[in-house]
Amino acid sequence: MPIVRNTVNPTNFNPEIELPYQLRKDDFRSALQDVYDFFHDVNEHLIAKGLQRLDDMLRPAIMSGVLSDMLTSSLATHSRVLVENNYFNGHPDLVVQGVYANNSVKAGEQGVEIKTTRKKGGAVDTHGARNQWMCVFVYRVDTKSEPAVNRRPMTFTEVYLGEVTLDDFRRNPRGELGTRTATLHADGIRKLRESWVYKA
Repeated sequence: MPIVRNTVNPTNFNPEIELPYQLRKDDFRSALQDVYDFFHDVNEHLIAKGLQRLDDMLRPAIMSGVLSDMLTSSLATHSRVLVENNYFNGHPDLVVQGVYANNSVKAGEQGVEIKTTRKKGGAVDTHGARNQWMCVFVYRVDTKSEPAVNRRPMTFTEVYLGEVTLDDFRRNPRGELGTRTATLHADGIRKLRESWVYKA
């Protein structure tokens, strides 16, 4: 049974959004479609072999990591001035080409940090509060419909891109074995949501 190929609806983009770093709404459309096409092609192959969809195989944290990497790479491909940060686990994920030596920086401010989450509204934990342009992609995965071959494809439902500052974050308490994280507080997340790029 053929699986559904997801497509990006161009009418779901915010007509009034002003994007930084010469980003265009079409850069986002292309990046989202790149991910949709990848998942469609991989899942079609997996199902033909009698295997599970990639969506069903990956644990949520791994899925978010895979999507973040794919979106970072694709946006870098389509963007006019942003490229991938060559510093391993450097911040931000996308940097302005030529600003940092070898386009590599451990902690810079010229660029865009990419986050993905299943949480509606875009609230996402970060490894630290920073002044930054933060881009959050919210996605939905159907893991419940039966039979599994009829499950809806992974879908991006929201994209936000806003400039946030240290004052927009709250520091989360650290557990005994946990790493300290920071999350946008109520006013910070409201600020981010005002800068929505895409809503399906």
